[in-house]
Amino acid sequence: MKKRTLGTSNIEISELSLGCMSLPTNVYEAKPIIEAALDAGINYFDTADLYNHGENEQIVGEILKPYRHQLVLATKVGNRFEKGQEGWSWDASPSYIKKAVKDSLQRLQTDYIDLYQLHGGTIEDNFEEVIDTFEQLKQEGLIRAYGISSIRPNVFAPFAEKGQALSNMMQYNLLDRRADEWFSTLSTNGVSVVTRGSIAKGLLTKQWRTRLQNYMSYSQEELQTLLANLEEQYDSLHSLALAFNLQHKTIASTVIGASTQQQLLENIEAYYAIKDLSSLDKLEEQLKKDIYTEHR
Repeated sequence: MKKRTLGTSNIEISELSLGCMSLPTNVYEAKPIIEAALDAGINYFDTADLYNHGENEQIVGEILKPYRHQLVLATKVGNRFEKGQEGWSWDASPSYIKKAVKDSLQRLQTDYIDLYQLHGGTIEDNFEEVIDTFEQLKQEGLIRAYGISSIRPNVFAPFAEKGQALSNMMQYNLLDRRADEWFSTLSTNGVSVVTRGSIAKGLLTKQWRTRLQNYMSYSQEELQTLLANLEEQYDSLHSLALAFNLQHKTIASTVIGASTQQQLLENIEAYYAIKDLSSLDKLEEQLKKDIYTEHR
């Protein structure tokens, strides 16, 4: 599987990567999915301390432990929770980040995290303090690099400008192109995009008719027409979705989730079926060009 460089670093990640949030909640069911990803050449795995209140990190860490130095492991911080209690609160304070990173390291069974991401963020956050804290964690060898996971321009833009972030994880697909206008800003600051929501809740797969619903600014009726037309024009709607994201140089990886091995294998098959990105030249003419109207 092809790899791309993350930001301005020497970290190379697979063009297709595994978002671990949807994994089963026990090791025995999750293991075949992660091992299938490894077999396919996927080397980038994304989780977060919040997923199942730390249990997702534990599962990912247990399964990936034998392969740790062959892969790039990413997790997130900022959503404070107490195990056994419902809900969570936002806390991007230096003291909490320093505590949370040690908890994540323990759950992941590793002595370093490749990419540590601020999991959201608000305009009230002191980005200078957050970035200084991440830089300290780098100097201590607890993390190799840091980034953010945000769709709020008034959060991710200043964060990118003030520090040495390598990435922003944000929703992007051919039905949700709001991030387009920010690719240049991020790239100028040395920040790559890793995409989530890349197949739009299954709307960009061969199962789209069973998943048809309003999505972003598209009505169900608009999607019925658009997706049927795209299916006629392209060999595979699923491959088209992945190719659409990967045509952008700013995007380092397209993150996909999977709750079963079959779901993962379908994504891998679609990735390897991508043929010629130049055939996408006229695709955008058929799509809406939405922009972020909030958080600017």
